[in-house]
Amino acid sequence: MTKSFKRRVFLKQAAALGSLFPFSKSSALSRSNIPQQRIQNVVCVGGHPDDPESGCGGTLLLYVKAGYKVSIIYLTKGEAGIEGKNHDEAAQIRTKESEKACGIIGAQPYFAGQTDGSTRFDMAAIKIMQDLLTKLKPDILFTHWPIDSHPDHQAASLLSIQSWLRMKKTFAIYFFEVDSGAQTMQFNPTHYMDITEVEEQKRNALYAHTSQDPAGIYLNHHLVMQQFRGREIGVKHAEAFMRLDANKMIVSIE
Repeated sequence: MTKSFKRRVFLKQAAALGSLFPFSKSSALSRSNIPQQRIQNVVCVGGHPDDPESGCGGTLLLYVKAGYKVSIIYLTKGEAGIEGKNHDEAAQIRTKESEKACGIIGAQPYFAGQTDGSTRFDMAAIKIMQDLLTKLKPDILFTHWPIDSHPDHQAASLLSIQSWLRMKKTFAIYFFEVDSGAQTMQFNPTHYMDITEVEEQKRNALYAHTSQDPAGIYLNHHLVMQQFRGREIGVKHAEAFMRLDANKMIVSIE
């Protein structure tokens, strides 16, 4: 095992303890490793329906299994995502698909009210996101890596970061990857989650988005990604993340 591999940290399920927390690859799982404060609320912010399911659906499933409340915020309803359908028609279809996917995961869906392909990153949009996150009270938040080729993914990430700053960094942020190499770029994971036991459920949640060629998305992109990330930590399937280090963010927004 290389030194660089030993330094990597991954999220591991502590099923017997009913909790999910970061562990180093070389450390043993014991009660002494468990922080005193229990994580209660997990929130994921994605640009479109199917982004959260693709990027961290397995991780969200594990949190639900461990007894946490999981909420998914879709920045848009994927209005521009179905060829031959107008925005209203596509939004209705993709909203139903999102609700079905969240039902499989066990998460509560929310929609932030922006439009696919025309997302905004301004003070009004920041306030909407901050108000929603204030309502949901996340202890941990997953969102897109900001260096992504899709502007809607960038907007979801930056709105999450700005809300986090305005909420005094009261929750942890982990960035997820989607279609790495084509969309997510320069992604160097700091944390991993072994999702082997929930891989089938993750696939079912993604396949709920029938309008989006889920088989093509999963088999050609995310299955390959999670198998590759799994090999990095010695498991069959894994999701990878980069954590935003609050200790290195000595900034003011005032």
